[in-house]
Amino acid sequence: MAGLLLSSTEKVFIIHGVQDDYRSDGRSNIDYRPMELETDVVSHASGSSRLRLANTDILVGVKTEIDVPKPDKPGLGKLEFFVDCSANATPEFEGRGGEQLANSISNMLERAYHSPHAFNLKQLCILEGKQCWKLYIDILILECGGNLCDAVSLGVKAALFNTRIPFVKAVLMDGGNVDLQLSDDPYDCKYLDVASGPLLVTLCKIGDKCVVDPSAEEESCSVVSLVVGITGNPKFYVTAEEAKNMPDVELKCSMIGMNGPGSVAPKTFKDAINQGMVAAKCLDKALGQALLRERQENTSFKKHSYGFLK
Repeated sequence: MAGLLLSSTEKVFIIHGVQDDYRSDGRSNIDYRPMELETDVVSHASGSSRLRLANTDILVGVKTEIDVPKPDKPGLGKLEFFVDCSANATPEFEGRGGEQLANSISNMLERAYHSPHAFNLKQLCILEGKQCWKLYIDILILECGGNLCDAVSLGVKAALFNTRIPFVKAVLMDGGNVDLQLSDDPYDCKYLDVASGPLLVTLCKIGDKCVVDPSAEEESCSVVSLVVGITGNPKFYVTAEEAKNMPDVELKCSMIGMNGPGSVAPKTFKDAINQGMVAAKCLDKALGQALLRERQENTSFKKHSYGFLK
């Protein structure tokens, strides 16, 4: 990363600490840094979130549009990801420096969310073969402090959880035309089911071991990193009573990517996948609890009317 200078002694200190499962900031190899998450931060978007992971700051907005489904997938909706790297995030993004990274992140999200085991696109269908919802997911990287892929995936899943889709009545008219009727009531809407949505876990290979949530200093000590997309568990996005009646869901890998010029041995690769699944499960559970708690707090507040127009 531009502007980050580490001496050879500092790099040796980081590498030796990873081998002993004790990183320079006191974490173990599988621990994440503290993060802050806020939803519903953009008023004109259907759903939004802002996530801050250490020095990494991400803003995500979701907009909805009615579109025609693809001919080969008449019963599915559409998702499109757009990533924009702010020039103020890091000197590396000045000019067109962030385009390659933005394209790489958006491609990873496309692959992860279009896996048959991940996000259910059938819930975006209005009338099979005629009309569907298309979601535009805009991601703005405000500040870059390492581990962008994980932070972006957390922000995207939180924004989709916060997205409200209006109820639509679709009627097939003469000539094959479709008449759509949307309710004027802003509360006449539904939330998306994002429980199985994937999270990206970056496993940075430092020495012979891999660490999750690498800092910018740790990324500079690595020559290769794995990015693994792991599907979520629906039990984490319902109340405790509802979770008792739900069967256990096996986590699945929806995508695997590799960044950097280095290589990974087969045993290290297998261990990294298992490490990513353990980290994704803990991360998904914490995210689900936080989102449910915030929705319960906001729902009762928004339905109250204030002022003289009661």
